Parts: sequence; C-alpha cells; structure tokens
Amino acid sequence: MIAWIPVSIAAAAFQTVRFMLQKILSSVTLSPGGATFARFVYSAPFILCGLAVYLGISGTALPALGLLFWAFVAFGGTAQILATICTVALFKQRNFAVGITFTKTEVVQTALVGLVVLGDPVSLWGWVAILIGLGGVLVLSRAPDAVGAGWRHLTHRAALLGLASGVLFACSAVSYRGASLQLPELEPAVRAAVTLAAVVSLQTVLMAAWLGLRQPGEIARVWAARRVAVWVGLTSMAGSFCWFWAFSLQNAAYVKAVGQVELLLSLLASVLFFKETVTRREMLGMALLVLSILALVLAG
Repeated sequence: MIAWIPVSIAAAAFQTVRFMLQKILSSVTLSPGGATFARFVYSAPFILCGLAVYLGISGTALPALGLLFWAFVAFGGTAQILATICTVALFKQRNFAVGITFTKTEVVQTALVGLVVLGDPVSLWGWVAILIGLGGVLVLSRAPDAVGAGWRHLTHRAALLGLASGVLFACSAVSYRGASLQLPELEPAVRAAVTLAAVVSLQTVLMAAWLGLRQPGEIARVWAARRVAVWVGLTSMAGSFCWFWAFSLQNAAYVKAVGQVELLLSLLASVLFFKETVTRREMLGMALLVLSILALVLAG
C-alpha cells in the first residue's frame, strides 16, 4: 500500500483520541484557549527532545531554515491555533456533531488552497473522490431531528464554527506542506519532524503570550490539569507527526481526504464504547466516506 495512506489513517486515529481528551478538558476545567494551549505546551518537549536525539544518533545536520520556510511555519501555525480554538469551542455547543462534521469541509478547501499556493494539482478522479467524501460529510451532518427543517441547521453557530475551522485547517495543512518542501535534502519523516518542531515551538510561545495577556490564571489551570493534558500533548505529537509526514509525501488535499476516516472511527467509538445505535442515514454517510477513501487510494 502507498505509504502516505496508512500514515494519514494513523494521524486521524490519534486526532480522534486527542479531540476526546480536549473535550474533557474544555468541559471541566479549561477555556477553549487553555485546552488549545495544553495541546502545544505538553507536546513541544517530546517533539524537541525526540528530534534532538535523532539528529545526535544519526549524525544528520540540521539544514538552514530559510525565510520562506519560516513564513509557511508562521502562517500555518497561526491558522492552526485559530482553527483549534474554533473546534474546541464546538465542544460547548449543543450541535457539536454538526459542527465537528463541518470541519471536514477542509478537504475541498485544502485542494483549492493547495492549487493556488503550491500549484498542487488534483486529478479528475481525485476531485470525484473528494466530492463523494463531501457528500458523505453532508449526509452525516444532518441531525436526526432536522427532517422537514430544510438546511437551516447549516447556519447554526456550531456549523459556522465548523466551517471556519475547516478553512483555517486547510490553510495550515497547505502551509505545512509548503514548509516541508523547503527541506528537500532530508528524508520525508525528518522533514516532518523538523517542520513540526518549528511549528509547535512557535505556537507554544504565541499561545503563552496570548493567555498571559488575555486570560490571566489560565496557564496555571493548564498546569493543574496536567494529568489529562499531558495525554493531549502525547496524542497531539503523534497525530501531528503523522500529518506532517503524510504532507511531505502527498498532496495535502488527498491526505486530508483520507483523514476523513476519523468520522468513521468516531462513529465506531460511539457504537462500541457508548452502545449508541447507528441510523440508516449514518450508514449511508459512512459508505460514501469509505467509497471516497477507496477512490483516493486509486487516484493516489
């Protein structure tokens, strides 16, 4: 199997677990900003130490990081912070399922942004696969009690937060691919690690400064929640590394499209762990997503 596909699926699995942990943090102890900061501050030490150990053992020299690399890192890192805050804010919304599903519109947006910014083309078959996946997302997004209500649920606060996070996640994904492509002399996994270390370090500093100014005391609450928050950091590190690795191997739109398997994992968790039932509508949406991912396997 093509390497980027299992890496993308692993990234989606880690992200599912991270969002579950962040939901606990945001609903019990932390603000959306604090839960977002926890993701970065508790993953940065592991990422930096891991990269330092690898470079030391392998004897690989860290390449010069040019201005364009840092421009991509800064833009992508800032967009991801805002996207994550929007996503965590969804956890406090009644229409959480609708909102989190709409974050997945990032796939189409990623394809468009990638084409404009990096010139990454998407084949005709790739567009077909992406649009099939979008159809599955739209089917899954429609709440069971929305029958006869038209599509007014698309204008709910949760849906708007989901769409905003989708746009921002698309910008961050393309930026991270752009940053990794500035390091062609390194192996894809090492490119991913270097880019990830730069991004998370910048995000940690930015979020610490913002919380210190706007939410005094929140950093102390992040430290107090460390027993759960450290697991947010670990799953964030693992998931982000897999995303960055996949971005260094393939068009970001294809990577994010395969990453929609996260919705299937979430539904499986609901059935297996929370004993919830799956409706026919949800089964149709799942089938469309599976078809989309299989089509992308052929397209990629």
